[in-house]
Amino acid sequence: MNTINIKKNIPLFKVYMSNNAAAAASKVINSGFIGQGPVVDEFELNLKHFFNNDYVATVNSATSAEHLALHLLKKPMVSRAVFHGVASYDSVWPGLDDGDEVLATPLTCTATNFPILANNLKIKWVDIDPETMNMDLDDLARKINVKTKVIFLVHWGGYPVDLDRIREIQQTAKQLYGFKPAVIEDCAHALGSKFNGKQIGTHGNINTFSFQAIKHLTTGDGGALLLPHKELYARAKLLRWYGIDRESDRKDFRCEADIPEWGFKFHMNDIAASIGIENLKEVEENVIAKHKENAAYYDNALKNIPGITLLKRDPRMESSYWIYSILVERKDDFAKHMKDCGIATSQVHERNDIHTCLSEFRVHLPNLDKIKPKLSSIPVGWWVTEEDREYIVECIKKGW
Repeated sequence: MNTINIKKNIPLFKVYMSNNAAAAASKVINSGFIGQGPVVDEFELNLKHFFNNDYVATVNSATSAEHLALHLLKKPMVSRAVFHGVASYDSVWPGLDDGDEVLATPLTCTATNFPILANNLKIKWVDIDPETMNMDLDDLARKINVKTKVIFLVHWGGYPVDLDRIREIQQTAKQLYGFKPAVIEDCAHALGSKFNGKQIGTHGNINTFSFQAIKHLTTGDGGALLLPHKELYARAKLLRWYGIDRESDRKDFRCEADIPEWGFKFHMNDIAASIGIENLKEVEENVIAKHKENAAYYDNALKNIPGITLLKRDPRMESSYWIYSILVERKDDFAKHMKDCGIATSQVHERNDIHTCLSEFRVHLPNLDKIKPKLSSIPVGWWVTEEDREYIVECIKKGW
């Protein structure tokens, strides 16, 4: 099918909104109760079913989820052995102190890494794997030391990090230093992704998800924190709302009981949750499945094209392809050519380590230095029709 002369306008991102979302939100708006209430409870219950995880706490953004995830691990708040039997932790894990190191990737949204600074922790950058854009796990293993308390990983584009290897690295760290670093998975790109047939977010770590506007699932803006056990979940629910126990039996409904531990205003509201409920009903069939289908088409159609390198595929990894990243020669020329074709492209996230506010942590990252000039993404989402994706491939094959 020759469509190369047909002028298109294919965006890289687009908001998915259920046709039922407006009515659901309007019902909440007109109810007289729009804060965190029964609709948030309903949305969380639906998410628990979706993930098959009883420990899901919604919040107002994934950034809040990441800030809270680190805060939950701080001393003296971790005052007893609540981590026994959990994949990421053990009974001798010492908790976070100010100045402890977090091993993190610079190839992500700043929302991943700024909460590390906000919690008075130090970043140690891990280079990227040039075949996946995820963390280079060999570099991760080399950089762990006794001050490393957290591994903060990102599933780039939805492609899972090798969580089996992460567990091996944790175990080696325990043998060397007496404890396993905690693992936080930034799953903002990875709703519906799977590792070894099991959903990302359910492998025993702390996990954060984004429901921001252009993600697979949106609540307008919002996020969720998935916890590995009941103790952390209970504290997350308290600390997302100032530390107040909203489930207690108060004598005066406006006056809280004693607050043992201060918290934040990170909770979701019923308006956002009402949108999330309707979008969640459709996300697997109308969004995730279409992202995967378009990605599979590209995997086949873009093989062996001069100037294009596809990323690695591993049968253990099932990506939900929030974005479809490729490596291209002469990236600026490629971007101009695709723009002339009416196709949006982007690197999507700037490397965080170049920002002035993170300058104290700069180190040489040879893989990222080599890959950044080639990294781009093409439209892969639910809005990309069969005709669109054929046109995108034709434009790429034409050359730039």
